[in-house]
Amino acid sequence: MRRALPVVPAVLVPLVGVALLATAGCGIRATTVPVDVGAAPSRVSCDTPAQPAGQSGTPGFPATVELVCGSQLVGVERLVPMAEKGTVRDPVAQAAQALLETLERTPSAEERDAGFTTGVPAGLTAGEPKAGDPAGTVRLSRKPEDLPPVALSQIVCTLAGSETVSAGPGPVVLGGPDADPPRAWECTDAVRSRPESVPTLGEIVRPTPPPSPSTGR
Repeated sequence: MRRALPVVPAVLVPLVGVALLATAGCGIRATTVPVDVGAAPSRVSCDTPAQPAGQSGTPGFPATVELVCGSQLVGVERLVPMAEKGTVRDPVAQAAQALLETLERTPSAEERDAGFTTGVPAGLTAGEPKAGDPAGTVRLSRKPEDLPPVALSQIVCTLAGSETVSAGPGPVVLGGPDADPPRAWECTDAVRSRPESVPTLGEIVRPTPPPSPSTGR
């Protein structure tokens, strides 16, 4: 003798179907329905456009200025006009000031189309070293460690690559406007590839004590 199956009320049939469909949809399955996820991220070329020739008789010096492109530092050749001397007489500080002004300047329209930007804030200036600072020290109008990391990376790598500022390969000695001792900052491949990750403080450069006077006999 067969047992009679329970009768499912008609009103529950649609609910059961909905539950089965929901259960079947829990798996990860490909869909043939196109989904609009927005435009694909644009890619920048980072091609350095040809720079216009400098005007004849204009004082300046060639330099590689480090701009930001594709989240990295990319060197752009410039003929940097020499800043007016004003109250700054130190030649290294004068060259550093000229490079800072070039870094602060908004890239040209052609450069912006290629993806170039700069993070160096306007109004940043370079001054002469203080008494006791090592030779070649550049004193900025703001503490280097207080600058945005990308801006600091641009400045360090630009000054390190300039023969007018740096005596050769190696760290750049930067200080702030106060009496704190300057620090040595190095431009490495890691800094160039990830300029936002340079907030680590440079090594403190202690002033060299003056030689003790010799006693004659």
